Formats: sequence, C-alpha cells, structure tokens
Amino acid sequence: MKSLKELRLIYKLIGGIILLMIAGILAIYLLAYLMGPPNLSNQSPAIFYDQEGEIIEDSFGDSYEWVSLDNIDPSAIQATLVIEDNRFFDHNGLDFFRIAKSLWNNFVSGSLKEGASTITQQYARNLYLSPKKTWSRKLQEAFYAIRLEMFYSKEEILEGYMNTIYYGHGAHGIEAASNYFFGKPADQLSLAEASMLAGVPKGPTYYSPLNNLENATNRQQLILKRMLDNELISEADYTAAINEKLNYQKQTPVEEAASFFKDQALKEAAQILNKDVEEVKLGGYRLHTTLNSDYQQEMEAAAAQTIDEKSDLEAAGISIVPQTGEVVAMVGGIDYHTSSYNRAVDAKRMPGSTFKPILYYAALENGYTASTTLTSEATSFQLSDGSTYQPSNFNGYYADAPITLAQAIALSDNIYAVKTALYIGGDRFIEAAKKFGIKSDLNSVPSLALGTSSVSVIELTNAYARLANGGKAVTPYLIEEITDADGKSLYSHKPEEGKAVLDEKKAFILTQLLTGMFDETLNGYTSVTGANVNNQLTDIYAGKSGTTDFDSWMVGYSPVISTGIWVGYDDHREMTNVAETAFSKEIWANYMEKIDQDGKNVFSMPSGVVGLPVDPVSGLRADVSCEKSRIMFYEKGTEPLGYCHNDEAEQQDEEIDKPDRGVLEKWFEMLF
Repeated sequence: MKSLKELRLIYKLIGGIILLMIAGILAIYLLAYLMGPPNLSNQSPAIFYDQEGEIIEDSFGDSYEWVSLDNIDPSAIQATLVIEDNRFFDHNGLDFFRIAKSLWNNFVSGSLKEGASTITQQYARNLYLSPKKTWSRKLQEAFYAIRLEMFYSKEEILEGYMNTIYYGHGAHGIEAASNYFFGKPADQLSLAEASMLAGVPKGPTYYSPLNNLENATNRQQLILKRMLDNELISEADYTAAINEKLNYQKQTPVEEAASFFKDQALKEAAQILNKDVEEVKLGGYRLHTTLNSDYQQEMEAAAAQTIDEKSDLEAAGISIVPQTGEVVAMVGGIDYHTSSYNRAVDAKRMPGSTFKPILYYAALENGYTASTTLTSEATSFQLSDGSTYQPSNFNGYYADAPITLAQAIALSDNIYAVKTALYIGGDRFIEAAKKFGIKSDLNSVPSLALGTSSVSVIELTNAYARLANGGKAVTPYLIEEITDADGKSLYSHKPEEGKAVLDEKKAFILTQLLTGMFDETLNGYTSVTGANVNNQLTDIYAGKSGTTDFDSWMVGYSPVISTGIWVGYDDHREMTNVAETAFSKEIWANYMEKIDQDGKNVFSMPSGVVGLPVDPVSGLRADVSCEKSRIMFYEKGTEPLGYCHNDEAEQQDEEIDKPDRGVLEKWFEMLF
C-alpha cells in the first residue's frame, strides 16, 4: 500500500499536469485572440489573366457563384450538418468528444484514417491548409478553427463552408454542385436531391452518383436516416425522399476556357509560392499568365475539327515562344470534363522520327553536312553485343542508292538515321539531347535514332524552340506575375538570359534542313513527309513528323513560335487507321497557319554560313542544267565544290574525300 507521502506526490503531479494543460489551452486562446480574425478573403477563387490582362476565368469556373444561407434550401443545410457535424451549433470549433474518440482509434490503428473535423475545421482547411493528413496539419487546423469561431458567427462560417466545399466534377460550393448535378439553383433542391449532394464531399469521386450510384445512394440513405432520427424530417418525408427518382443533368457542362492551361498554371503558382495547389486555388490570388487567348482558341478548334469527339483518340499540344519560354497555348486532351489528365505535360510517349533532329544536330557536330550521303537500303546491323538489329523504312520503301542528309530528313529515312546513330555513338547522341533540354531517361541503343525512348510534348517542343531561337536555352513557364486579392505583387517573372547551348550556325543549318519536309523538290523514292499538308501552308516552317505503332507526332516552328502536337490512345492502342497517323500534322498545320501573323517567316542566317543551289540527290552544286535544285546551307569551307551535271561529279567525289564525308562512306563500306 502506497504511503500518504507518495499519494500526495502523485496528486500533485496530476494536478500540475492539469494546470499545465489549462494554462496551455488559455495560452492558445489568448494567442488566437491577439492574432485577430483570420482573413476570409482566402475563400475567393484565384483569377486568371491572359498576357493581355484580360480575365480568362476564375479557378472555380463560370458555374461558381457565392450564395447566402437564405438562398440554400434548408434541407441541404440540415443534411450537411447531420452528416458532417451534428453538434456544429453547440461547440466552439472543436468537438472534444469526437477528437478523443478519433485519437484513440487512430492510435490503436497507427494511422490517421478516422477524422473528427468539425465544419469549422474543414472550412479552415479549405481556406488555409493543404488536404494532406499529417499531425502538424491537424494542429494548425484546430488553431485556425479556434480563431474562426472567436471572431465570426456560426452563420458566417457555415455559409463560407457551403460555398467552398468541393463536390467533384469541378463544382466548388453548393450552388455550382446543384447546377451541375441537377440543373437548378440550390434554393430549389428537393430533400432527396439535397441529401444526395450532402454525401458527396466525403469522397467526391467515390460518392458521386455519376461515378458510383450504389455508393452515393447508400450514403444518401444514411443521411436521410440520421435526419429522421434527429426529428429533422417526418416519416412521410423520409419515405418520399427514399423513393424519389433523381434526374441528373444530361446536358454537357459548358467547356471552361483553357482548362488544362489553368491547371498547369495553378501548379506552377503553387510551386512559386510554396503552397498547396488547393491553397492557391482558394486563396484569392490574381494569376497573370503567358496565355495568348487567340492562340489557345485556335489550338482547341484545330484539335476539335480534326478528331471526332465520339472517338477514344486523344490529342495534346503546346506552343512556346522560343525567345522567352512563354507557354502561350496548351491542350492536354480532347475533353477536359471527361479526363483532366494533361497529356501535354504529364504523359511521356515515344516520339518516333520527331527525335531525329537531335541526332542530326550531333551529326553536324561530327562532320556531316547537308550533302553527306549514305545508302538507303534494307540493312541488318550486327551490333557489338552480337545481336542483330533490322529497322525498316515506312512501307518498306528504300532508295537502294545513296541519299543526302537533306533528303534523309525530308523523307524520314530510318536506315540513314540508324547508320548515323551508330557512327555518332550513344554517348554523343545522348549528350546532344541534354543540350536540347531533354531530361527524360534515354536508352543508349541504335533504335534511339527512331525515337524509342519516351518524352513529353512540352519537353520535345522546348527542344525545337532551341533551334528556333538560334541555340539558346529557355525554360517554359506560364506565370508572369502573382498578386494577392488586394493587388500586392507577390511574384514577378524575371526574363532569363538564354545561355547558348547549341552552335548558332549548326542550329540554323538544321533549321533549313527541317524546312525540307514541306519542300517537294526533295521527293525521292517516296514523298516528303509534309506533302499531305503542304497545300495548307502559305509560309515557311521547319519541323519534323513522327509515328510509332501507337503515336502520331508533329513538332515544328516558325521564328516566333514552337508548337508540338501528339495524337494517340491513352491505353497505347495501336493506331490501325492510316488517317489517324496524319492527324497530328493536320492539327499542327491548321493551327500554325491560323496564328501566322504576317506570312513572312524568315530565319536569320548567322555569319559564317553560306547558301548555294545544290542538287538534292547528289549533294553537289546545281546550275540551270541540273534536274533539281534547292538552296542548301553550309558552314563556310564545308560546301560542295563539284557540279551535278557533268563528269566533274566523279572527280569531285575523289576531291572531297575529307573527314566530313569520305570517312563516313569508308566506315560504312567496311561495316555494312
């Protein structure tokens, strides 16, 4: 039996702990009082502006509208309270009984699965905190709840909650949800409709009647039973609501402006401000973006005109200003409401032949010129590991003769590309890709020449932008400035001085070679790859198309805009319809022509480069007697010397037996 002294010591210890707890609670409440009322401007949606300062939309979309409690059907408020916080009007922001029960259950389970958040706490979380379940966030949530309850009425808190809670499908607030699900304002909801909506915020995907009617109905019935048990409704009301057949809105929601762009801008703003996306979305911020609304509309229209909305086919596109990195247009998919997954940024797909320009830049660094010839023929490559690699050209067509680099690019010859990749070597190829800003993992294999390592649309489009601007590194961005609700500037983008990462002369020469896909002078054993859209183009562009069994790409640029388009199926379904493989080029051509402002695209030629008429077949100089002629560009001292039309051609072949050409021919003659 414990002595009296020991018992007194225990009592003192317990009393001390209780006093410390009371003192701690008083200190918390005193601190909350001294800090004053938390700012409720955070309940406002972020507002987006385009590059002209015009409002695009707010982060809740056009359907969002703040409504007072008087304009919400009472049954919707009652249903929300009974399922989310039945003692809302009886506590001071924290329900200590629920907290104690939740703490014990979470301690036993070793998780944070069971919550005890009151409506005040949830409102605080919506306004100021991230949705991540951590102990620190829970403590912050409780402190904000105390401050809210201390300075605002229950009605103000409840009204704020009802207008900011998320109901899924892009609907924030009861008014937006009521219109989205039932096509009516919140003050016209029936008991059955109100109880159905009240169940959704617990899990907007799991309990949405549009996603899982069984889950939603079970939760609705739970809510109605609790309303009956709490004598909020009668037996007759309960029975009528249970049996009411709900008619969900069948109309397609109004398409929000630049939805994919806005989502990405929110992510960028959140990263800049070091906040959660939801905090920025609900924080009343003014986000001034790089969006060109005209370009955005044209890109969306081009995709919609080309791809049947009933098809499962998806498309993504992005436009970047090469000189600055501004993202001026973005499409992440065909229908944002069906899928908000941004395929322009988050998806990685095999780029096919659109990856070849990176290879050919490396080739220019290692002695190639526009006139370098290699034989295009069916070839089986014996690799260093003893394996065999046998690529093929589209439809099995080959020149069965030497072709120039200019023709190889324009016709997208795969044999020429693989031979070049083997000559360049995997390390130099991948190093060149890094210069272009490619950060995705690349496999050092010969097939990399044919684009077998996956990259994103934004990544490859930005790589082409470095060619368009003469070889400078720029970083794509969407946010120009961020201000708070009062107009105070929180961030302003500082233009970066683009570091030269590519040789200016080689970037220009490669650009001129990439204009060849639209130049039918380069037709050979097959047509140039841009022949099917050439009649749509009235200006000069550089670019490259690419196809795999599952992907269709077109990436190209003018001096002022770089645009990449991808088309394919999300499930990597094979594109068996030949027409589908051309959709990316059609979208790209349609869009680029619509945004082309003056019709006078000119790529500036740097010093140290010469242009002269060249026979695209032989790669030798051309004059009036040659069958074909195209202006080709070379670094001074590497241009061809002989002509295509007489016996000087053979003599010329011997005279230019230099490292930039002869070594290549001899190397391939020995190996293949």
